[in-house]
Amino acid sequence: MAPVRNMGSLALETRGGFRPPAPVPRAETLGLIALLKALRNNPLEAWTRAHFEKPVVTGGLAFGEVAVISEPGAIRRVLLDNVGNYRKDSLQRRMLSAVLNNGLLTAEAEQWRAQRRTLAPMFAKRCVMSFAPAMLRAAEALVERWRRRREGDLVDVATEVTGLTLDVLERTIFSDGLGGDREDVRSAMRTYFDTIGRIDPFDLLGLPDFVPRLSHRKVRPTLRFFDASVDSIIAARRRRLAEDPSSVPRDILTLLLEAQDPETGQGMSEAEVRANVITFIAAGHETTANAITWSTFLLSQSPEWSERVAAEAEREIGRPAEDLSGRLAQTRAVVEEAIRLYPPLVAISRAAIEPDELAGRPINRGSMVVIAPYVLHRHRLLWQQPDFFDPGRFLGSARGRIDRFAYIPFGAGPRGCIGSAFALQEATIVLASIIRDFRLELAPGHTVWPVHRVTLRPRGGLPMRVRSRA
Repeated sequence: MAPVRNMGSLALETRGGFRPPAPVPRAETLGLIALLKALRNNPLEAWTRAHFEKPVVTGGLAFGEVAVISEPGAIRRVLLDNVGNYRKDSLQRRMLSAVLNNGLLTAEAEQWRAQRRTLAPMFAKRCVMSFAPAMLRAAEALVERWRRRREGDLVDVATEVTGLTLDVLERTIFSDGLGGDREDVRSAMRTYFDTIGRIDPFDLLGLPDFVPRLSHRKVRPTLRFFDASVDSIIAARRRRLAEDPSSVPRDILTLLLEAQDPETGQGMSEAEVRANVITFIAAGHETTANAITWSTFLLSQSPEWSERVAAEAEREIGRPAEDLSGRLAQTRAVVEEAIRLYPPLVAISRAAIEPDELAGRPINRGSMVVIAPYVLHRHRLLWQQPDFFDPGRFLGSARGRIDRFAYIPFGAGPRGCIGSAFALQEATIVLASIIRDFRLELAPGHTVWPVHRVTLRPRGGLPMRVRSRA
């Protein structure tokens, strides 16, 4: 299927829905050179029909055997029932560790368990709900900026909502600011994800770590920026805590600095605090911004759902904000469908420590096991019309029929994303706020196409015309 251009929603609608842009699965596996090129440029374009039709697909790369798993029972075994047998593989650790080493996302064994215990209370349901008013204020600030634009002005929604999610972070997690200009932070994050999101052929060929990677050299200035910014954030907050604790906001940064492992009473090391601050910034704006971006695009192509979301938002926004997300059921269904089609976590990879069996297939020691939410969420054995936009899947009894391990946009099991409730709440509130006030139209001639760079984003942003509903 070719990329989707702005042809009007009717050109895309089929049987009450439409098929959003995505690569057509290949008939056959690519040869080594072509595969390396595809994985470097856009891994989404390397998947074959077999991956979307079979529960397990096995193959090999230079560094060993690979099994792509799309059977919910087998996924449950890897991520939950036999999780101790599967560690993060070397490729994934190498990609993420440049900035996030020592943080919750990359830590292993007891270091990870201690951090998870320490951080879990900060993302409990009551704590997350308490952030809803701040999220709504950030959304209202964006809406007010857009109201001041001329009718029909073009805006890059992807850039705008990235700025908004950084605003939310400053209102909820880092009340003293992000340690630098917000645009500098956004630009640095984009450079980081663009760089580490390109799979290095040397890694796929299994070359040892001492062989230089060009991507590492490109990202070094960004790493220095992160170190300086985060050290500034932490130092400023520590000074305030020492000088006048009563004046310090009880945001997540304060909780992070004061947190103690409930089992050992120990706090986190300076390196762990730094890594988790960067993790919260990275995960807290990139993945959520992409979820909102894809949701606005999908609604721009579905007049029916756009009107349903607008009506719901008009009815619910203005009532108490703490439980607003829970009342926006149809808006949340749109977000959940958006991250089914374009999941923030595109692939999860693990290395088998000992032999195992998954979905009736033997898994050898050292094999890489890949669970790809992008594939899983479009799998022919698990979903009806999987390539079509249909938020109704996530409403009423239909939602209860989805297997827990067939829909994993934020992972699953003990290593599932700790901030998933935060991200879903934020995306739901922001989307409702935007659609209540505006109709969005894809810019004439713009091509929408998903690109995998750690997360999944539209190539070239999302330029749209903003028109007031009033």
